This record gives sequence, structure tokens and C-alpha cells, in this order.
Amino acid sequence: MRKYTTAILLAALTALTAQAQQDYSPYQQQTSRLQALTKQYPQLASIKSIARTNGNKDIWMLTIGSGNNTSKPAIAIVGGVEGQHLLGAELAIGFAEDLLKGSSSDSIKALLNKTTFYVFPNMSPDASEQYFAALKYERSGNATTTDDDRDGKTDEDGYDDLDGNGKITWLRVKSPLGIYKLHPDDSRVLIKADAAKGEKGEYLLYAEGIDNDKDKLYNEDGPGGISFNRNFTYKHPSFTPGSGEFAVSEKENRALVDQLFDLFNVYAVFSFSTDNNLSSPIAYNPAAANQRIVAGYLEPDAKANALVSELYNKVTGMKEAPKSTPAGGDFGSWGYYHYARYSFSTPGWFVPKAKPDTAKKEKALSVDDPTANYLRWAAQQGITNTFTPWKAIQHPDFAGQTAEVGGIDPFVLINPPYKLVPDIVKKHTSFIVQVAAYQPELDLVNVKTEKLGNGLTRISLEVANKGVFASHTKLGERSYWIKRIQVKVNTASTQTVISGRKNQLLNSLDGLSAQPLTWLIKGSGKVTIEAGSPTTGTAKTDINL
Repeated sequence: MRKYTTAILLAALTALTAQAQQDYSPYQQQTSRLQALTKQYPQLASIKSIARTNGNKDIWMLTIGSGNNTSKPAIAIVGGVEGQHLLGAELAIGFAEDLLKGSSSDSIKALLNKTTFYVFPNMSPDASEQYFAALKYERSGNATTTDDDRDGKTDEDGYDDLDGNGKITWLRVKSPLGIYKLHPDDSRVLIKADAAKGEKGEYLLYAEGIDNDKDKLYNEDGPGGISFNRNFTYKHPSFTPGSGEFAVSEKENRALVDQLFDLFNVYAVFSFSTDNNLSSPIAYNPAAANQRIVAGYLEPDAKANALVSELYNKVTGMKEAPKSTPAGGDFGSWGYYHYARYSFSTPGWFVPKAKPDTAKKEKALSVDDPTANYLRWAAQQGITNTFTPWKAIQHPDFAGQTAEVGGIDPFVLINPPYKLVPDIVKKHTSFIVQVAAYQPELDLVNVKTEKLGNGLTRISLEVANKGVFASHTKLGERSYWIKRIQVKVNTASTQTVISGRKNQLLNSLDGLSAQPLTWLIKGSGKVTIEAGSPTTGTAKTDINL
């Protein structure tokens, strides 16, 4: 009775917390939400820390599934890929919460019986905490100290809050050498002057701050060291700020890589970041795909990406999201090129294209600009407090010049107002659940036996993949770290396999396809044939000779 009462109270507390939440979750609240899930659903969810950051924060891994989780195909879901992308962690945690809330339904029960979900909610907790700090600014780097400007000092030139409002915006300085001008439709916004069109700039533009180390650079070496999404092995952007001294140099990156390589049952990875191959899928490029060091998706994998992209846009309405090109060292690219799994990435939200308000006699923006578009959209939605009006200041580095602080606030261009988050989470949870229905799944079909005399029986069957996805990616055929489908004939001591291989490995089995196999076996009684791999599960059949 006490356990039952506790469960009711915990459920009520969780519901109350969800109702009360008005903003993104800081690290401690994220941890509480995850721990609440393991207490409320102890048979379905477990949590462990895979690393602790230099900022003394745990990197959590939440496992969701029923039964033996390592024996079923699995999907890895990764949030907090970029510290400034707060929505990513909310999508990962929200997915876990919504999935487990629905676990009493027959459909989710069936899903968790055959699929495991490994959720890594926030890979950048050191960076994302900057949103909740006394000084708010967009940060992607962890708590590792760095010397980004190579002057022998670490973290000596960070941001300075020149107007004392607790957030870092922008510094504009009037100058005949300026390369920026006012947007023709919104004087709050600066855009680059087009010299090719004879345009002249009026302003220099910097992130809000002071040249603390007097090297004529601004805020180039402040707190916030290595970016999780710039520290992976595929096209690692060596010798650039935030990428690390070498690939996978950071605790967070090493821990996730080690964990995923141990999880042989993972067939797909979903990550939430500003990289996006779901709204617009990656096109097949034969030249890049056929390089000795593969630089483009192989054709079957590109087709799978396109198929999932079509479903994604249908479920989420994200088709018009801006295209993006990974900068190198990113997790999404590593997930495909070096982990050799299906790898999908999305920001989860983008600022919609604001239509002119004809009632206010607005016209379309004459110059397309993300900030100008956001400000128009925010005004139409009644969203306020996302822009700091420009304010004149006395700047020590620009004596006698007109200097102003203001502009678009941090975080708002890539993170929606929190009131929109629950609906975004709901759509993405639905999407991932539907993609899980595509997973590879083995069956043994068209089983036939033929008595040949002299105690011989011919057995023939087909190893079928009933899933839409292949048993592993086409690129995965080249990877030592992906387990192939193993087919075994389990015989008794009185039985002998005369022809056909008693144990054999099959290469990648395409979705909705089958491979025929046959054996000649001497003896009588029952034999068991099984086929399976970590990414497909196992199918068995008993056959009487």
C-alpha cells in the first residue's frame, strides 16, 4: 500500500512540476527529472553516469526498455550536442518523459518489448548552464581551460557586461572603416554592406566586451573551452578555437564514444543540434561516396536518409527549416562516417518566415536577414524581451567614437520561447516512435523439409528482414565494430550437417528482403536454426528431421 501511495504522489509531483515549468531546465532540474523517471518506472528505466565533466557535472545515460535491453535493436538519442542549443536537451528528456508516460498503452508496451532506447540528455552541461548564470551568453565550450589566442594565458579575454543588464549582446561602433550598415527596413538591425554594389558601411560590430589583453581582438579567449560538437574524429577542425588539441580529447566525447562502441545493438542515432539532415536529406554524391576515404553517403544510406526525412517533415512540419552544413568534428557526421550507423540530426525548431502584416501596411523585407525576420515574427507573436535597445556608452577602446551596446539577445534565434516546447517535444516523440517501426527485424520464413532417404533431410528457408531499414548501413559493411547476422544450425550429437555451413555470417540484409539458405542433414529428431545480430534481434525455428 505504501509503494502504491508513493507512486501516486510521485506521479502527482511530476505532473505538478511539468505544469509549473516556465523555462528551460538547468542541470540540477534535468537530473531531478531523470531520476524521477527511474523511480516512477523502475521496470522500464535506469540511469547511470558515464562521465563527470571538468565543471563537476554528470553526463547521464538513461536506458529505456523492457526485458534484456542489450538483446534488442536500439536507438541512441543525444541532446545537448551544442551547449547554446537548450532545446536539444529538452527534446531528449521530453522524449523519455512522453515515452514512459505512454508505456501503459499496448503500442508503447510492444515497442519497448522489441526496442531499446539509450538517451544521453545533455552532453554539454558546463556550457548550457551559462543560460542560467548571472551573466548570460551563448556558450558552446565546456569547463576545460584553453588558450584560444595562443598568447600563453588562459581565459584572460572574456565577455564584459558593458551596460550591466546581465546578458551579452553586441557592440557597434561608428567608423569610416565599418563594414556594416543599418537594415533598410529595421534600424535596430545591422547587415553587411555589399561593396560589389557600391554600398558603404557605417559600423564596426563586435560581441559586447573590452579588449582586455590589448591584442586588438575582442572576447577571443574567455571561459568556455572545448565544444562537444567540434571534438569528434570526422574532419576534426584541428587548430581552431573550441575544437580541442586533438580529436576526442574531452571526457564527454570519450565517454560517449566508448559507450556507443560497447552498444553493438544500436542501429540508429538521433541527435539534436543546429546540424540538420532531416528537413533536407543528404543527397547522394557518387564522387564523394566513392573516394578512398568516404566523404559522402553511400547510395542506399542516402535513400534511407531521404525516407526518414520525408516522414520527419510530415510529422513535424519542419520542411522549410534552413539547410546547414556541418563544420567538421561534429557528432552527427561521426555517427555515420565513423560509427557507421544511421545518423539523423535536427535543431527541432526554426524561426518561421514572417509574413508582412498587411493591416499594418508592412511590406516584405527588402533584405533577407535572420535577425530582422525574427524581430518581425516575435512582434507578431507577442513575444517581448528578446532585444536590447541600443544604448550609447563610453568605451575605453574607442575614445571619442560613438559606441553603443544592444541588439538581439543571446539564445533566442535557435531556441523557441519555452511555451512552444511541449508541442515540439510531442511531435518529435511521435516521429521517433514511428521511425522505430522501420527497424530491422529478422524472421525465418518459407521453411521446407524434404526426406531424401538414408536418414538424409534437406532443409531450406529464407532469412528475411521484415524491417524497412537494412540490418546495418551500407557503410557498416566495412566496419569491424558492427556485428553481422550469424546463422547457426544447432544439432544433437546424433545429427550431422552434410552440406551447408553449420555457422555462417551474412552481410548486410536490405530492408524487406530475404536470403535463401539450404542444408543437408543426416540424422533424426529436432534441429534448431537461429539467425540474429545485435541490430536485428534473433529469430529461431525448430525443425523435425
